[in-house]
Amino acid sequence: MKTSERLRSEYSYLWEKLFQHPFVLEMGLGSLPIEKFQFYVKQDYYFLIQYSRVLAIAAAKAPRLDFIGQFSDLLTETINTEMDLHRSFAQKFNIPTDSLENVEPAPITIAYTDYLLRVAYEGSLLDIISTLLPCQWGYAETGGYLKATTNLLSDNQYLPWIEMYTSEEFRVFVEQLKENLDELADGGGDSTYNSIASHFLTSTRYEYLFWDMSYNLSTWPV
Repeated sequence: MKTSERLRSEYSYLWEKLFQHPFVLEMGLGSLPIEKFQFYVKQDYYFLIQYSRVLAIAAAKAPRLDFIGQFSDLLTETINTEMDLHRSFAQKFNIPTDSLENVEPAPITIAYTDYLLRVAYEGSLLDIISTLLPCQWGYAETGGYLKATTNLLSDNQYLPWIEMYTSEEFRVFVEQLKENLDELADGGGDSTYNSIASHFLTSTRYEYLFWDMSYNLSTWPV
């Protein structure tokens, strides 16, 4: 079994929780309250800015030119396509553009992005990939789950989100990350696996917390 498949299998119980979170299910039905999606878009916009920094560090730490190219392409896709989608959501859902650029990050958003950045600065490329994969792969599988299990209506205002993360372009980036992880982890033994499994688990937990934060509009209590 490849390392990526082993990780996915080991934490499948957590991924099922991602798919079953009410934020995800209500987004698929089109019934998610707009204010919850507005909160998510603003927090995720801040997340993507920090995520872009992590991708830049990954490109700098990449040991080969093809890896550099892959992370550079993913960085470009994140900045140009994914963040453009969020800006289009801002227009559609009446989110002022300047509020995207001046988001006050919620506690979970700060904790998650700080974790990703710390691993990026301190760790290896393999460490970085193991923290990034739950986000990329998780979104692809979440979109796929909604397509497979929900009667998606054309008037569902959240359909562009689902289409973005089930696109062929996005799938290619996910597969590249999985292949990168499998190649770099090959022959590393139990200690290597345990290290990247810890990162993979932590990021998966943060993915769940991000949905939960957005659904409950959780910000600073004081």
